[in-house]
Amino acid sequence: MKTKSILAVLLVLLSIKFAQAQAQNSKNLSLEEVVKLALSTSDASKINGSQIDLAKNELTITKNMQYPDLNISGQYRYLTNANVNLQIPLSSPESSDGSSEQTSSSPDVNGLLIGSADVSLPIFSGFKLKNSVSASENKLQASIFNAANEQEKLALQAIQMYLSLYKANATIDLVKDNLKSADQRVKDFTNMEENGLLARNDLLKAQLQQANIELSLANAKKNARILNYNLNALLKLPEDTTINTDVSAITPIAATLPNISQRNDLQALNYQEEALQDQIKIAKGDYYPSLALVGGYIALDLNNALTVTNAMNVGVGLSYNVSSLFKTKAKVKLAESQAQEMNYRIDQATSQAQVNAQNALAEYNLALETFEVYEVSEEQAVENYRIVKDKYDNGLSDTNDLLEADVQQLQTRINLAYAKADITQKYYELLSAEGALTNQFSQN
Repeated sequence: MKTKSILAVLLVLLSIKFAQAQAQNSKNLSLEEVVKLALSTSDASKINGSQIDLAKNELTITKNMQYPDLNISGQYRYLTNANVNLQIPLSSPESSDGSSEQTSSSPDVNGLLIGSADVSLPIFSGFKLKNSVSASENKLQASIFNAANEQEKLALQAIQMYLSLYKANATIDLVKDNLKSADQRVKDFTNMEENGLLARNDLLKAQLQQANIELSLANAKKNARILNYNLNALLKLPEDTTINTDVSAITPIAATLPNISQRNDLQALNYQEEALQDQIKIAKGDYYPSLALVGGYIALDLNNALTVTNAMNVGVGLSYNVSSLFKTKAKVKLAESQAQEMNYRIDQATSQAQVNAQNALAEYNLALETFEVYEVSEEQAVENYRIVKDKYDNGLSDTNDLLEADVQQLQTRINLAYAKADITQKYYELLSAEGALTNQFSQN
């Protein structure tokens, strides 16, 4: 008895510990929390942020081209058997009578030391620097809007995955409830068949439906596990985390027509077109000469022969590539063609965005109507099952009618759960088509 008591206590403790472990691995997340996690912790969101940083660094590099270049160099070279012919003759020391004699002997030169510093400040380069900075700024803005558009896609992906998991969990709950009824029906039919009150064939029909429901439950659990794992991967949660889903509120219907003026992808295309216009100006800059302010310092020491210090210099540098008169025209035409192509792309993207927004609005309104229909259908299916069950209990209906009514009742309940999730999904798809999805969550 004592051993049994100890075993019972151990089993209770193990059960409590297992329940606590399950609770620790379970996480209640709302749709809003999932979206915010996806936008902040997912790998895709980090990539989007890095694209902006990359564009900022490219802009900084372009701006640095406006500042002067300073080059400092120095070198020492050992010379062997150097013949030095000085253009200025060397004088020998004075003689005893006060006169001096010129000598033609060469100094022993065996080393050369040179140091220099050069400064170059661009003054004019056909407005290339100015337009290059403008192009980089437009590219930065395009990167910002492209990243925002990718964030919109990421948010919508998280919403779709969350709602798919919600549907799978709702299916599991509804099928479990239906399976309980099927199990009880099989027990009742078994007792009736053993007492000769039911045909064997009717029992087999009930058992077949029970098996089909068990298969449906196993399939729903499999789908839920896959979706749960994928959502954990997106949100960077531990693999064994079980996400509990809930969709409670139905979003009110949109009262106005879709507005695509704030779509991030369209604004990104506009800034890309501005950058291409800057590229045209940069190409035309080759028609002009380049002008720069230059200066420097040189120090030189030729061992035993010559020393030069404080050799400061300052001036203006002018350069012009004559071949630009022939080559630049082709570069300008290329840049203009690229800008024209971008205009066509903007028109195409705008038209497609308008179509997508109108389709999203129609899908949302259809989802609302579908939910209303399924609400009525669910009530009708429940009432139908009640009536058929009463008839069956009174011998006025057969087993086929009872099982069919039960299947219809389950299906309408699943349809209603799906329709509830579809309203939310279609609403957020409509916001995404308008380019206002992430704004919806940042305001909450």
